[in-house]
Amino acid sequence: MKLLKIAAALTVSTLAWLQAMPAHAQEWPSKPVRWIVPFPPGGGVDATSRALGEKASKILGVPFVIENKPGAGGNIGTELAARAPGDGYTIMITSIGMAANKFLYKKLSYDPVKDFTPVSLLVVVPNVLVTNQTQPNVKSVTDVIATARANPGKLTFASAGTGTSIHLAGEMFTSLAKVDMVHVPYKGSGPAVTDLIGGQVNYMFDSITSAKPHIDAGRLRALGVTTAKRSSTLPNVPTIAEAGLPGYDVSPWFAVFMPSATPKAIINKMNAALLEAMKDPDVQKKFAAMGAEPVGSSPEAMTAHLHAEIARWGKLITDHKIAPQ
Repeated sequence: MKLLKIAAALTVSTLAWLQAMPAHAQEWPSKPVRWIVPFPPGGGVDATSRALGEKASKILGVPFVIENKPGAGGNIGTELAARAPGDGYTIMITSIGMAANKFLYKKLSYDPVKDFTPVSLLVVVPNVLVTNQTQPNVKSVTDVIATARANPGKLTFASAGTGTSIHLAGEMFTSLAKVDMVHVPYKGSGPAVTDLIGGQVNYMFDSITSAKPHIDAGRLRALGVTTAKRSSTLPNVPTIAEAGLPGYDVSPWFAVFMPSATPKAIINKMNAALLEAMKDPDVQKKFAAMGAEPVGSSPEAMTAHLHAEIARWGKLITDHKIAPQ
């Protein structure tokens, strides 16, 4: 009889505890997850979200709905994610702009640190320094530097827009090499590559995802990858550091964030689902096709990485007085 009373008391206390818990902590996830992509469809960030979202939805048992919200260097979609409820049903994938945009835009409508909680670093997608057939004698990084020093202010490098990793890779290059090259921003990588192939601009530190087909076809010449180690996608192309510019390292990354009010338990569950999805053979094949190097991390490691990137790019942008054009 005494045992029955104790059991009854435990049941009542357990029910009271469960009722006191927030509903999302009891049942998450119980409805579709909104995955905001602050860039247009078809790019590397979008492809990464779709590859992982498909697998993560199976792991967690709810659909992941991809919403592309491009514009203003990723700021439109990022602000939308920052203002979303912290109930675990909104996530966002973004890139280096999360660290750089606070220095590029005077009136940023969100705080990349205060308004978000990092979930995981996903992949690094190297950029690659490429040139075109109008410069037959430029075959190496040292050739680029020598040519630029001989022609200060006359050579150009294209980008997908001010503040993109393509642009910042170029600014880091000119800073370390101590050369004067003119930045030519475009609205997206596509038109920039088109003009590079056509000879309207001289160089580009393009994403390996969009550059590789043109490299394979002979329309562009790869001179060096921007990361600290060689890319498995272009193993015969040296890093820029080993090809003539020691210390150079630009490793464009994609990472997932959730609104800052999201409970830690949900952050951890989302992290575990994404890391599991990254191990899937189909996902790894898709990453390989786009030249992405899988990384994966804990929320804490991504937090540390974000702070380091903010310090690094903030200094470059401030020193070079870079602003949107």
